[in-house]
Amino acid sequence: QVQLVESGGGLVQAGGSLTLSCAASGRTDSMNVMAWFRQAPGKERGSVATISWRGAYTYYANSVKGRFTISRDNAKNTVYLQMNNLKPEDTAVYFCAADVAGTSGFDYWGQGTQVTVSS
Repeated sequence: QVQLVESGGGLVQAGGSLTLSCAASGRTDSMNVMAWFRQAPGKERGSVATISWRGAYTYYANSVKGRFTISRDNAKNTVYLQMNNLKPEDTAVYFCAADVAGTSGFDYWGQGTQVTVSS
């Protein structure tokens, strides 16, 4: 079992920055990939960024590439999403997710944290 707790969401003006954190606990040794997803009102949930728990693999959605950076601190069992040059279209609930080794898809999800970017 893996538990994920997100923090760092809030209200920011366009062009500003926020850093989201996702603290993992439980069987973190079984994690393979962690990711950030987001869901805006009336939209489907989509992938934002992905990082391997070990190694150097990262992936970014085209809409955030060059503005967002995903990183990890294995000693703290924490994944971060640094968001720069935020745009109103980035407004969404952001979810942290973990893919457990030996499975496909993301097995564990955080509760979500609201990010609102004002014009």
